[in-house]
Amino acid sequence: MAFKLRTDAFPSGGEIPVQYTCSGADGSPELSWSGVPGGTQSLALIMDDPDAPGGTFTHWLLYNLDFQQTHLPENLPKAGAGVAGSAQGRNDFGRLGYAGPCPPPGRPHRYFFRLYALDSKLNLRAGAARQEADLAMKGHILGETEWMGTFKR
Repeated sequence: MAFKLRTDAFPSGGEIPVQYTCSGADGSPELSWSGVPGGTQSLALIMDDPDAPGGTFTHWLLYNLDFQQTHLPENLPKAGAGVAGSAQGRNDFGRLGYAGPCPPPGRPHRYFFRLYALDSKLNLRAGAARQEADLAMKGHILGETEWMGTFKR
């Protein structure tokens, strides 16, 4: 079974509903996954915008998710702790937790939700930065899956 990430909130490649953006309630969408690779010890989720004017912008960083977990609920609290022992990192707005799409007016931006299967837990505190997570994950990724949505203001 292939490692797959999905949401019923919007189709892959489709427009992200306003409620999950800074123009709405700015809550996280429900996400689910299946086919976690054997040997996985934890999961990490990164949501980013590669079309941001200053380069890739991180909107959400969640790590040390229990490898047996199969979903995240909608509107996950924006705190250091995630679900089932996971931790949330600092997004590029400088806050913990999910920060929805908020591009400058103009063309649509792409937002990638990437889920990583890791062969270990990450030795990171809550509030870690994206660069710290990327370094900690290096050499530990067993699999990766993604779901992409678009948004424009």
